[in-house]
Amino acid sequence: MSFDTTSMSSDLPFLGPRSGPSSMDLQQLSRRPKHHVSPTLGELMQLVGDSNVVVPNQNNVFETLHSSPFVLSFNNLTYSVKTPRKITLSNALNGGKISVSNTKVLLDDISGEAREGEIMAVLGASGSGKSTLIDALANRIAKERLKGSVMLNGEVLESKLLKVISAYVMQDDLLFPMLTVEETLMFSAEFRLPRTLSKAKKKARVQALIDQLGLRNCAKTVIGDEGHRGVSGGERRRVSIGIDIIHDPIVLFLDEPTSGLDSTSAYMVVKVLQRIAQSGSIVIMSIHQPSYRIMSLLDKLIFLSRGQMVFSDNTSKLPEFFAQLGNPIPENEDRTEFALDYIRELEISGAGTKPLVDFYKSWSRNQNRETTLFQGAKMSLKDAISASISRGKLVSGATNIDSNLSSTVPTFANPFWVEVVVIAKRSMLNSWRSPELYAIRLGAIVVTGTILATMFRNLDNTPRGIQERLGFFAFAMSTMFYTCAEAIPVFLQERYIFMRETAYNAYRRSSYVVSHSIIAIPSLIFLSFVFACITFWAVGLAGGSMGFFTFLMFIFASFWVGSSFVTFLSGVVAHVMLGYTVVVAVLAYFLLFSGFFITRDRIPAYWLWFHYISLVKYPYQGVLQNEFDDPNKCFVRGTQIFDNSPLGAIPDAMKVNLLKSISRTLGVNITSSTCVTTGADILSKQGVTDIDKWGCFWVTIALGFLFRILFYFALLVGSKNKRR
Repeated sequence: MSFDTTSMSSDLPFLGPRSGPSSMDLQQLSRRPKHHVSPTLGELMQLVGDSNVVVPNQNNVFETLHSSPFVLSFNNLTYSVKTPRKITLSNALNGGKISVSNTKVLLDDISGEAREGEIMAVLGASGSGKSTLIDALANRIAKERLKGSVMLNGEVLESKLLKVISAYVMQDDLLFPMLTVEETLMFSAEFRLPRTLSKAKKKARVQALIDQLGLRNCAKTVIGDEGHRGVSGGERRRVSIGIDIIHDPIVLFLDEPTSGLDSTSAYMVVKVLQRIAQSGSIVIMSIHQPSYRIMSLLDKLIFLSRGQMVFSDNTSKLPEFFAQLGNPIPENEDRTEFALDYIRELEISGAGTKPLVDFYKSWSRNQNRETTLFQGAKMSLKDAISASISRGKLVSGATNIDSNLSSTVPTFANPFWVEVVVIAKRSMLNSWRSPELYAIRLGAIVVTGTILATMFRNLDNTPRGIQERLGFFAFAMSTMFYTCAEAIPVFLQERYIFMRETAYNAYRRSSYVVSHSIIAIPSLIFLSFVFACITFWAVGLAGGSMGFFTFLMFIFASFWVGSSFVTFLSGVVAHVMLGYTVVVAVLAYFLLFSGFFITRDRIPAYWLWFHYISLVKYPYQGVLQNEFDDPNKCFVRGTQIFDNSPLGAIPDAMKVNLLKSISRTLGVNITSSTCVTTGADILSKQGVTDIDKWGCFWVTIALGFLFRILFYFALLVGSKNKRR
């Protein structure tokens, strides 16, 4: 019994044939119309919201379009890596040993082509090279390591152009868990669609994409994670695809999009990919072991075995290939399962897959192909891109096509300031829905401030009070830095989302750095204000309202440089626990060399450089000067000079007599009311003489900017998604 899969798929877009394969089924599937053209997102968008428009028959509207204007061809792709294992050989000449690096070939002379309107699937066992081939086609392998060529319509693809006209969907679903499906796609639209496109049209495009992906029922549902219930696995995967195709790319690469999904969800995902291909895209994906229903949606197959190609052709040619090999596929057995099992048996056998590879090479040469590698591309790349843009595809702001294809479309869809605003909006929305980190940080500030306010309450101006003020300032400044450690997981949680989005120019790395720096400032100001209000008057710090304002500014500067430093470390260190360890250790060193435990003039010369790079030094010295720079204020008078010595316990009358004796000896009149120690004396004793108060403030602020710049370079170097 046979099924009309074409009509069934058109009536129920996410359902397909469920019966087992038979010879009649395979013949019908091989003869089904492959290149039915679906409307692009741009054309669907024009119909959204217009109730008076009658949607015409898609076949009649789009059949006038030319067939397969885009052909992606790849020739002789070879890629190898050096493994850490080494083979040691004895040198017979001098008795020494020679170490030879072991090289592993991941791709070995792979060639083929993929056409617009088709889905090309790369199959093979784990370790066969499926993901490596996808990465090679998507320019995710360093050019100096990859041999061979990748061309579109016979023209070599430049990296800059490929980033604009293509999209890459990773195997893992990297999404913000607290955003809804609609919000996730809308933010992607704001990143990838040009500013010239109105807000209404962007929303209409998102709504059209939601319908195309079959996500209407969960559009208002959050993505979710382990702690929050959200969409299903299949829906999550379709959202991952949607954020990368919002601009209707010409070429779409996917690394195992069905991995981890049940059969129905996997079929729905591939059905979506078929729609995308039929709308005018080239879809190339790796897949582990497709079901019979998924096989009915695929157009071309590539089978790999240990980096070598053992089959590449239309799905209908697979039975013919194995029949000529002398191992025909049984009538009631799944074709892909048979092929994969046969290849696996050869891999574990003594002879390996070399006979199969050699047979494929001779078989492919003997095939009477109707087209050569480039005959299918009836248009030049320039004309094909122009035609796609005129249809509403590849929405990137381009209005004309010049001879330089790299400048056909802009590198980024939006200007710098638009990206900054959109990133800030998304970050604030995520923070608003996940307030736990900020609440914990605020709680730590309130608790620490309260403890310090009660421990150091109403300090006096005695010698003991001076020491207590120094201790308060040292602990307060270090607290500002340690509470900044919560910034470590913020970037680490979205590191791979950032890498995915910037890999294909969704936004600039500089926009990300600037945006996160700007949105951090209001929260830092609030935390600084809370801490200053709790501690300043309770401790009894000097300076009045101006002193409070200066103290507040130094608290903010400490938060700013601490947050910038931790943000920089999060761009360098990839693991949360390692990041916390590094932050705690480095901040302890900064506090040690700040000048509190040992003054600058007592630090050994070979460690003095650490004193000047200590982030705690500058705000610590700043608040000390804010406290002790009043020339009219005295901190030690007359007999108070004995307070911090064993003589402090003797009666006051004896202290007066001792003071008179000292006066006669020194020849200076010192009475009980004579000022012995001023604020300048305290600052000099603490070694706070090398830079003034506002100099300390601006150095602290400048260090914060320096670490933000270093964070940018860390992203620039560490976020390149290319194999070496």
